Amino acid sequence: MTRKILTGLSSKTYEHPFDRKALASLQNMPGVSLLLKKVNEYGIDRLLRLQSLGSEIRISPRNFPQLHQTFVETCQILDVAPLPELYLFQGTGHIQTYIVGVEKPLVGINLDGMEWLDPDELLYVFGHEVARIKSQHMVYHQMAIVMPTLKNLLSSTTLGVGGLVASGMELGLYNWRMMARFTADRAGLLACQDIEVATTTLMKLAGLPDEYLTTAVIEDFLGQAREFASNNFDSVDRITKILSYTESGLSWVVMRAGELLKWVDSGEYDNLIQQKNLKIPEEPEEKEGETPQEKEGWNFLTSW
Repeated sequence: MTRKILTGLSSKTYEHPFDRKALASLQNMPGVSLLLKKVNEYGIDRLLRLQSLGSEIRISPRNFPQLHQTFVETCQILDVAPLPELYLFQGTGHIQTYIVGVEKPLVGINLDGMEWLDPDELLYVFGHEVARIKSQHMVYHQMAIVMPTLKNLLSSTTLGVGGLVASGMELGLYNWRMMARFTADRAGLLACQDIEVATTTLMKLAGLPDEYLTTAVIEDFLGQAREFASNNFDSVDRITKILSYTESGLSWVVMRAGELLKWVDSGEYDNLIQQKNLKIPEEPEEKEGETPQEKEGWNFLTSW
């Protein structure tokens, strides 16, 4: 399959509105700038890089040529440069990937990911990770990763940051990180350029081995995703939704697939692939009669 290289691609062209609104809410929270300053003071960026450098295998064209080439292709398609470093870490029984490093990003994938995913599916997961670089949101992404550790460090300060965390900053970070997945999933689809590949990858991320991905299983999954996406989430308790997003073990692949399908059905994905709309879009106008819940999308933290 010949994939299109999306030269000049801006992350704003595929950014999910829920991601944009959740980030704006997070940035407006008191204490966020102070927290960012503390992250820098503690040298979190350098520590995370050292953890990978000292514990994992760096991928090169020599040791794992196919894995490396797929990663290079992902970055070429999404117009990400310079090329981040790629690392392989031990298997965990399920597929895992990550990205860290604000100044010099690196991407990690575990042994399960390398073995379970074919080259097309690897394009999707790599695209999902390097999307953080495209969006220039690595500092917030990294802050969410280390938030449990930061809480313990900051609670002992006399700056009142511990209280700020307790008042909603942590939930703001988790809420944005969940919404940012929708944008990253779109980047993953732009990288692999096949909705069927994106679907099977999400199912494997949920823990389903390749031998179970029959036509019937995939079709039922797509039906479930569309059904989930059609639900009215205003009827679900706000606290339940927020707390469920803070559970890192939940993949939410059905919800993510539903949002991805809506994007494809809207025609926006096809416009980008045809390179009709690579420039930054204008902000949409508010609809007359739109409720506050509709304006906020899935950003559940604005009233906190």
